[in-house]
Amino acid sequence: MGEALAQVTHDELLTRVADVLLALSDVSLGDYGVRVEVRDDDDAHVAQLFSGINGMIEALGEEHKRIDEYRAELEGKVETIERQSEAIRELSTPILEVWQGVLCLPVVGIVDTARSSEMTSELLQAIVEKETRCAIIDVTGIDVMDTSTAEHFIRIGHSAQLLGSRCVLTGLNATIAQTVVHMGVDLSGIITYRTLRDALQAEIGGRPRTSKLV
Repeated sequence: MGEALAQVTHDELLTRVADVLLALSDVSLGDYGVRVEVRDDDDAHVAQLFSGINGMIEALGEEHKRIDEYRAELEGKVETIERQSEAIRELSTPILEVWQGVLCLPVVGIVDTARSSEMTSELLQAIVEKETRCAIIDVTGIDVMDTSTAEHFIRIGHSAQLLGSRCVLTGLNATIAQTVVHMGVDLSGIITYRTLRDALQAEIGGRPRTSKLV
């Protein structure tokens, strides 16, 4: 009789342990709502163990909830940063359609490799989309122009010509003009004007175009 009772108790304990394992398996799959049943007739040690497991599952659920909230907050910040970065990129490369078939790209600040590549891509894409006949690049906002920057604008001009559009460079100040000449940069084929107004008058108002500073 005693052995039979012990066998029943042993089998019952194995069943309870299996329940615990199943519950932990559900937790590993992300279900933190499961709990191990604690019965009134459970041994004190068993009840304490199962209660501890339930406490652990609850703590894991709370921690997972905090992680989800933090992840959502982080994703929101990343999305905000991406929107701000996109806005900054648009502001740093503002391509304006000043007239039908005439685009203007005012350049301000430092032109590094990344910005050069982005500027070229954006302008050439706009030339194709808007069937542009003339692209005006205004560098009034650039105080210093090194060799790589000058060569970059020349490459843009040649690329625009391959797409059937003229490339006009405006706003070269005296310092930049002297630097470009000193560096031996070849601006042949690139139409230049002293100011953006001169370029607009020529391209929109019909003044004769020139490859010299006017």
